[in-house]
Amino acid sequence: MTIWSGKITSVSMARWRAAVPLAAAVLAAAACSSTASTTPTRASTAGTSPAQASPAGAATSPSVSAAAAALTVGTSTFGAIITGAGGRAVYLFEKDKGTASSCYGACAAAWPPVLVTGTPVAGTGVNASLLGTAKRTAGSMQLTYGGFLLYYFAGDSKPGDVSGEGSQAFGAGWDLVSPAGKKVEKPGS
Repeated sequence: MTIWSGKITSVSMARWRAAVPLAAAVLAAAACSSTASTTPTRASTAGTSPAQASPAGAATSPSVSAAAAALTVGTSTFGAIITGAGGRAVYLFEKDKGTASSCYGACAAAWPPVLVTGTPVAGTGVNASLLGTAKRTAGSMQLTYGGFLLYYFAGDSKPGDVSGEGSQAFGAGWDLVSPAGKKVEKPGS
């Protein structure tokens, strides 16, 4: 039996086309079934040690610095927004309930949580009283802002990218976060 002949045939392509959506559905179902144990905390003001905020997949994502220090305010086509490591936009997930994340597995691969070690510090334009953390199921700490858990979008690669805004994925919507701690929505959504 030949496992790989080096040629791609219409039969092998048909098998791949059938297998990929099935695998994605299984991963999505597994991601949505986890719950989090959370303990929200509030951020300190400037003068304390900065937090290390990075996407969960920072080790595999060379475009994001694992040593990014704080949330800041950036600009986008939607106006002022909260940004994280390297000036990348951060998002909230409408499916999350309080500080209990609904995003694990395949969801967290597409929407990496903004993880932090230490006490978060509000960067330029960020309201320190809205900044906090919540514990994820594996024990890591995720940044919150305005009570919303924060995530990056794997489809954004540089400052100013906001391609995740208004997306519907993994059972709910994804929105940017304003400096006031409110969700930003596309006009008409």
